[in-house]
Amino acid sequence: MRRFVDCFRSLDEIPQGYGPTAVTIGNFDGVHRGHARVIRTVVAEAHSDGLKAVAISFDPHPALVHRPDVPHFPIMGLRDSLDLLDELGLDALVLLPYSLDFAQETPEDFVRTTFVEGLGAKKVVIGADVRFGRNNSGDLDTMKQLGEEHGFEVAVVEDLSTDNDLTELDAKDEHRRCSSTWIRELLASGDVDSAAHLLGRYHRMRGKVVHGAARGRELGFPTANMASDSDGLIPADGVYAGWLHDEAGQRWPVAISVGSNPTFEGVSRQVEAHVMGRPHEEVEDFDLYGQNVILEFVAHLRSMVAYEGMDALIRQMTKDVDDAWRALGYEPE
Repeated sequence: MRRFVDCFRSLDEIPQGYGPTAVTIGNFDGVHRGHARVIRTVVAEAHSDGLKAVAISFDPHPALVHRPDVPHFPIMGLRDSLDLLDELGLDALVLLPYSLDFAQETPEDFVRTTFVEGLGAKKVVIGADVRFGRNNSGDLDTMKQLGEEHGFEVAVVEDLSTDNDLTELDAKDEHRRCSSTWIRELLASGDVDSAAHLLGRYHRMRGKVVHGAARGRELGFPTANMASDSDGLIPADGVYAGWLHDEAGQRWPVAISVGSNPTFEGVSRQVEAHVMGRPHEEVEDFDLYGQNVILEFVAHLRSMVAYEGMDALIRQMTKDVDDAWRALGYEPE
């Protein structure tokens, strides 16, 4: 059960006199390890001074408003984001409606109306590269100056980067910080292992299991097909090892296929998971249709390729299942 007492979707929903608070601001797409560091700092600062810990975010994502012609898919859905922010100990989340008109608000007006008047902020926790207000004209110096004017302290949180906590990860840039952009790049290349390192957990999708073409069942590998409106960024086409969490709270090992399956013509891009059972146990007739499930991507096994004939495809699928077992830490029988 989510413990949020306060969850506001506009400044008008914030009760008069709410606060005092410790506040941070961000998009929190993916709620990765860098976000978690900031949120934990806000919670610690709030607890030390008897304040409420609050995060401010935006809905829709600013990228959808400023670049509507460029597709933008969240790393995870709002439900999972709220669950993770909740686990980190926030007292409230403020989801401000984002529009082009809102984007024209000056840094000074934004801080005054949201931080000061709306939330009674006494502490503001941000990263050194913070930008806010019209044309992103507000920065760290701006925030510190506004803090002096309005009576709140500003605490700066160091980025997670390849200079410190992420030294074992390869990056195109010598000094690269943990970011949603980097995670998107990793998922687009199928590197779910590195993405999990930045996220602090396996990348996940959440959605309803729907009926597919039943080709997997005919071949001896029945699959749970994720609905096209499932939450979570779909990684690169290929085959993955992972876990499926059903509505009963059971966790099942799975081999996941992402793509259009080039062996068959006219198949649209889809995500489907073959439930392998429990370690070294046969899975009997197992029906997930209609259930809302969570899929976790643990390891990339191979890219998607076309096979000539069903025999070759079945041999490869059998190997995929064995490889998935090994990736999950078990030896296939």
